Amino acid sequence: MNEFRGKRSAMIVGAGVAGLTAAAALARAGWQVEIAEASRDRATAGWGLCLTGPSLRALDALGLADACLAEGYGMSVITHVDVDGIPSDRVELPRLIGARRPAMVGIARPQLHRILHAEAERCGVLVHHGLTVNSIDPQQALVDVRLSDGTDRRVDLLVGADGIRSSVRGLLGFETPVDYLGQMVWRALVPRPAWATGIHQFAGKVNTAGIVPISGRHAYVFLTENGVQPNMLPEAELASRLADLLAVFPGRVEELRALASASDSIVRRPVHTVLLSGAWHRGNCVVIGDAAHAPAPQMASGAALAIEDGLVLAEELKRHSTVERGVEAFVARRAQRCRTLVRTSVTISGLEQAQRHSEAYPLGDACHRRMAEPA
Repeated sequence: MNEFRGKRSAMIVGAGVAGLTAAAALARAGWQVEIAEASRDRATAGWGLCLTGPSLRALDALGLADACLAEGYGMSVITHVDVDGIPSDRVELPRLIGARRPAMVGIARPQLHRILHAEAERCGVLVHHGLTVNSIDPQQALVDVRLSDGTDRRVDLLVGADGIRSSVRGLLGFETPVDYLGQMVWRALVPRPAWATGIHQFAGKVNTAGIVPISGRHAYVFLTENGVQPNMLPEAELASRLADLLAVFPGRVEELRALASASDSIVRRPVHTVLLSGAWHRGNCVVIGDAAHAPAPQMASGAALAIEDGLVLAEELKRHSTVERGVEAFVARRAQRCRTLVRTSVTISGLEQAQRHSEAYPLGDACHRRMAEPA
């Protein structure tokens, strides 16, 4: 049995956004931290994401916001465009890390992952690739963990940060469905048009499209395809199929269609959500990030919840005399906020599919304002 001496110890399962943030925050607070990551290398899926104000606020507390701003593309405005190609709504998001810094940043996933990974390693976190957890046995004040390589750990804290299809969630007995919302999301990496200085979202008669800058040179075009089954398409057909779906949009989407058609980096993924309605914790074990609360992408806030989780978990463990009380306080502090965000994203998904965009826009704006409140 391998056991850390002298420091409180944590085993985190998953080296994604939630896991790496939690690892860095705990290590900064004096914990000895290991991460078990199932993938055999540091490769990440997807091209880009948005770090909204709450994400940047949490990253700023870790000293990482400016690194993300330097690698990504700072923005403060979301522009909604109606089915005729005419701008209909402009949302200025709150600047949570100072008036001179943007409200959010679009960033390539590999760049964000590199920043978080480097910080975790700088803080002394050990990251083991090609490794996951086979069994978890919570004891009175410790957790016995059997890893997939046959080795054991006895730790003070076990954190499941292993995503929407979390194996840790199942090992802890937390049953919850992974819901498909009837949408497939497309993303294509493209050169950034000069006019794309913020997020643009275009309402269509059937689907929704848009563009998100992720650096001075690049952006990703997205399309939300409504009312389809979560089937797979041959990779060779993705570019032509995406071009067909974008062809019905007027105005600036015609330019985006040309860029997307020439892209050799296109992905198509189903919109799934998860929301644990009961406990997130059992003894000194807890699940965080998408393992506990995976929203639909309409609020662009999945990363925000994951990053906040990591920081808040470390804060609550520092405030309480036992790990179990700290974990309980963490869940109590996070549950309503995360529930609101996930449910709002699901509602907006439904409004999009019903072509009720005029109701979806103010709902999203109100939720961003609520998320701007302290975590």
